[in-house]
Amino acid sequence: MFAHIEAFPGDPILSLNEDFQRDPRTDKVNLSIGIYFDDEGRLPVMQAVAKAEAALLADMGPRPYLPMSGLVAYRNAVQALVFGENSPARAAGRIATLQTLGGSGALRVGADFLKRYYPQAQVWISDPSWENHRVVFERAGFTVNTYPYYDDATGGLKFDAMMDALRTIPAGSIVLLHACCHNPTGVDLNQDQWRQLIALLKANQLLPFVDMAYQGFGAGLEDDAFAIRELVAQDVPCLVANSFSKNFSLYGERCGGLSVFCNTAGEATNVLGQLTGAVRANYSNPPTHGARVVSKVLTTPELRQLWEEELAQMCGRIARMREAIHHNLRDHVSGEALSRYLTQRGMFTYTGLTADQAERLREQHGVYLLRSGRMCVAGLNERNVGIVAKAIGSVLKG
Repeated sequence: MFAHIEAFPGDPILSLNEDFQRDPRTDKVNLSIGIYFDDEGRLPVMQAVAKAEAALLADMGPRPYLPMSGLVAYRNAVQALVFGENSPARAAGRIATLQTLGGSGALRVGADFLKRYYPQAQVWISDPSWENHRVVFERAGFTVNTYPYYDDATGGLKFDAMMDALRTIPAGSIVLLHACCHNPTGVDLNQDQWRQLIALLKANQLLPFVDMAYQGFGAGLEDDAFAIRELVAQDVPCLVANSFSKNFSLYGERCGGLSVFCNTAGEATNVLGQLTGAVRANYSNPPTHGARVVSKVLTTPELRQLWEEELAQMCGRIARMREAIHHNLRDHVSGEALSRYLTQRGMFTYTGLTADQAERLREQHGVYLLRSGRMCVAGLNERNVGIVAKAIGSVLKG
């Protein structure tokens, strides 16, 4: 019955992480998977999260099914964090928000919704983008195209080429955008570029789908949401996927959200209804625990303050690791190949290393990067940053 089914090639990031786990070397370094580790190389448990969980466990109650749309307190907290506590769009009821299974679940529910109501549309993602972006939208039935984004020569943004390409695509096309801390390149638009891009999206009737998986890891919670706030300010209908995996260190709890900014409150009501229909046909309703933890932190002033302080410390540690790898690579790299470690931001940096060099890093030195050359800066610490720099210098010498 199943003899015709071919083997699954695996996800390149998760497969590489599994290879790392099997590697017996004690000095190996994992800079492949997009997970934040502390300076001891451990996955942190945030104090705000631990305190919220302790409070919830002290007041245990029954755990019925959640509504298809998710926990109400969680959905309200997502809206406030993503769009702003005092957003006029929130007050007007123009935003439909759904609890999802992480950011990936938000992307997939959004993709299924869009395929149903925009069956002829095509999707445009940045070149490059997170590998799973293409997978999610192609599995939903979309044709996926790319627009120019990353400049290999400078380690920066091809903004003019990006704008030129988006001017030519048909009205009604879906444009996937990274709100901040672009994965995999670490290259973001500045605020003026965002304003220009959003004006183009509005004028050409393109539908933005914004992925925000790293809010708080770039320029701060508010500034990282600038693109979304500007879309609302320019009155551009859009979809937004957000995740709490990284900024709450709650990877396994799969806490995410999907929000749709609509023209009217009536449209938002209809959209939310159809989104819940997509959930019912998929996993029926979301889990309880992670949503209760996140909403507890975000709606309890002292826990919210503690969480923001811890998140700022995590962001600061990544910035210090960027400075450290930049300092340690000065004898091996120069010019734009070196400066990109400081100009790019967030958890990732495109190192400019080739697939062959990344392979040699892994085989000869036990330093794991993606074949694209993407480095997870959050995997660096004071003990391994010198080892990584020395290994990169070695492969660059040939």
